[in-house]
Amino acid sequence: MKKLDLYIIRKFLGTFFYAIALLAVVIIIFDISEKIDDFMEKKPPVEAIIFKYYANFIPYFINLFSALFTFISVIFFTSKMAANTEIVAILNSGVSFRRMLRPYFIASLFLALMSFGLTNFVIPKTSKNMQDFQKNYLKGQKKNNQSNIHMQISPGVFAYVESFDVKNKSGFRFSLETFSDTGMTSKLTGDYLKWDSITGLWTIENWNLREIREKSEIITKGAKKDTLLNLNPGDFAVDVDDAIYMDYRELRDFIEMEKLRGSGNLQKFQIEKHKRIAFPFATIVLTLIGVSLSSRKVRGGIGFNLGVGITICFAFILFMQVTTVFATFGNLPPVIAVWIPNVIFGLLGIWLLKIAPK
Repeated sequence: MKKLDLYIIRKFLGTFFYAIALLAVVIIIFDISEKIDDFMEKKPPVEAIIFKYYANFIPYFINLFSALFTFISVIFFTSKMAANTEIVAILNSGVSFRRMLRPYFIASLFLALMSFGLTNFVIPKTSKNMQDFQKNYLKGQKKNNQSNIHMQISPGVFAYVESFDVKNKSGFRFSLETFSDTGMTSKLTGDYLKWDSITGLWTIENWNLREIREKSEIITKGAKKDTLLNLNPGDFAVDVDDAIYMDYRELRDFIEMEKLRGSGNLQKFQIEKHKRIAFPFATIVLTLIGVSLSSRKVRGGIGFNLGVGITICFAFILFMQVTTVFATFGNLPPVIAVWIPNVIFGLLGIWLLKIAPK
């Protein structure tokens, strides 16, 4: 690496981490002012506030704003270099514009890999620690009741529970339907369902089993029945918000299991999976746009470049939200919905790069 590479990388990363550190301080101050009453009322230990909450709070917000502040950092220090005619001097020394882009992409790749690691491996753990702190000291337990749950627990076997109490591990109005190539072969229903954590069996009360044969049916009833099902109580409490507590491997395996069970939230989990790759990649796309915009010395100076850049950045974020909504409530495949903003704004970055002064 040349001195020029180190100079630009140092400016890039220095501006980014300085800006993100200031943001973290501001966010923490606002969060403390918002939660000070809860802290005074619940009286959590100071060590828990610092190490269980805010130490796990910072990585989430650093990653949340990483793409935006990467973009702002590139525009800020590159505009300053252009205003000081440093870029003109670099190009006049025989360095091509594409060669000058190398340190930008090295730094953006580093930030993209950092964001990927935070999103997929660090933040799931820190978010779980934050959840434990809030559950113990601030918000209490999350809701325990789930209703109208349908799922496929194995090929051709479908379970339904009208309501399920996660805390007590019990449900009401349970049915289990088994299908083959010719249609339904059996249906087990019960008024009450209870999990036995010791034996790992489910107890079904007031049960009714209907077995469908080729030319006849067999119906049996009983007061209580213990049976083994491919279910555990946690399967009834799955929420799309729980995806943030899974690392990439856990989320991938969970999606495969939910595909088998026919989950209604599958689209949302798939969007979360693809976003964990597309969002870090957006750092590189926004770096390309930022350096192409700000490498030219303009009469409005840094302020003009920042204004145009922030407008493009927020347009990118808005576009990503719109395509996500189409994937969630429409027929747009999640992988396309998540990657379309990167593709379109990547093409915009290439066009801006072509018209940038060289």
